Amino acid sequence: MEWTKEQRYRKIDDVTEKEIQALAQLVNQCPWRQSFHIQPVTGLLNDPNGFAYYNGEYHLFYQWFPLGPVHGLKHWYHTKSNDFVHWENVGMAIEPSNDYDSHGVYSGSALEHEGKLYLLYTGNTRDENWNRHPYQCLAVMNENGAITKSDNPVIGDVPKGYTDHFRDPKVWQQGEMFYTVIGAQRENESGCVVLYQSPNLQDWQFVGEVKTDLEYFGYMWECPDYFEMDEQGVLIFSPQGLEAEGDAYHNIYQSGYVIGQQLDLEKSELTHGRFQELDRGFDFYAPQTTLDANGRRILVGWMGLPEIDYPTDKNGWAHCLTLPRELSIKDGKLIQQPVDELTLLRGKSMEAKKIMNHETITLDGFEGEAYELIVEFSANTAAEFGLELRVGENEKTIIKYDAAERKVVFDRTYSGQPFAENFGTVRKCKLDAEIISFRIFVDSSSVEVFVNDGEEVFTGRIFPNKNSQGIRLFAHGGQTSVKAVKWEISSDNEK
Repeated sequence: MEWTKEQRYRKIDDVTEKEIQALAQLVNQCPWRQSFHIQPVTGLLNDPNGFAYYNGEYHLFYQWFPLGPVHGLKHWYHTKSNDFVHWENVGMAIEPSNDYDSHGVYSGSALEHEGKLYLLYTGNTRDENWNRHPYQCLAVMNENGAITKSDNPVIGDVPKGYTDHFRDPKVWQQGEMFYTVIGAQRENESGCVVLYQSPNLQDWQFVGEVKTDLEYFGYMWECPDYFEMDEQGVLIFSPQGLEAEGDAYHNIYQSGYVIGQQLDLEKSELTHGRFQELDRGFDFYAPQTTLDANGRRILVGWMGLPEIDYPTDKNGWAHCLTLPRELSIKDGKLIQQPVDELTLLRGKSMEAKKIMNHETITLDGFEGEAYELIVEFSANTAAEFGLELRVGENEKTIIKYDAAERKVVFDRTYSGQPFAENFGTVRKCKLDAEIISFRIFVDSSSVEVFVNDGEEVFTGRIFPNKNSQGIRLFAHGGQTSVKAVKWEISSDNEK
């Protein structure tokens, strides 16, 4: 179905209760609804926003178009948790309602200050010629969860030298001052990030463009996120317009980071190493981080990408968020591991050990639609070894190690309902290691693979038949010793 501009920008108040109920019924009939991931009740979810620990709970908002699986009039939807695992849907948080966000409440971030949660976001507007003009807006949530929007934007203009692609403020506090980085596009149509400062979260002053070594690196940088860890500065962002290069940059848009010295806030300068992709899989974009109550840096990403049709579209919804990941730095690289709390999802377990020699095997009781699986391969002489998930008559998702190329491979060529095939169905990355371990979270329509304790991560949506629940292990051209443990995951995650 082609959506008209009028349909995409309908206000939720103009929609009848009957329409909403019909859409919800269509969504609930979908065989690919997730069982332990954050997903929209109806319509489309995209960027995680406003991720923060406040008032004893973790609050996570996300971009939401409630009326269908398209990018239309965006709202912020609110969900919260005590443990990063069991999420409670709070409901609509911010909706377009004034001259500064008339065409969408776009992405942004949150910060606790003086007992309240300050939400800084981009308001999207369009003029009569459909030209955009962005405003950086402020809303404040109190302890009771009530949200009040400021009457006027806190940053009303785009600085000279930049286009109206100017959005996604990420806010933090350093000393007495507040800072925000904003994703931007220079007038020469190259991407960058700019820096603002404020004494009070209301009055913002332009400091300058964040100077990096990436002079022309894509045409727009979305969803920047700056933080410091181990006395180093980390800038995460999502550049658009990168050309594929070897095994890298094969998705429509990318997400990654640079690590270097701490950002020089006076000079607005970041000395850094090379850009590295955060996730090697197919469906990952616009991540956002927060500090939790224990000082851990936690990341959540959008498990999806813009401008791609997904098989759930026909059921009136699209996309979910990744599981929360704890970040650390090792050898100039971000390590991502599932947060410890995810062990709360574990149900019944089973274990197996086996030496495989040029064979494909199944293990008793190893099957399912939603589970956690840890598989470790050692003493390897095989040319390649790995596993197949969600195996059915003509379906399988392959995760393997190619010993000749020394690469991890994620292959969804036969994963089920095909989509986005023009961007390829295989993802790879180099990994030099003698022992290879995969910690895998499989849900109804997704796979998240943490390789060697989070040294690499592959995220991908898959859309298999409900009956495709098999698991197979294999070793080709030699032998390998394998240890496997699987936990069932119950589907009562959402309250």
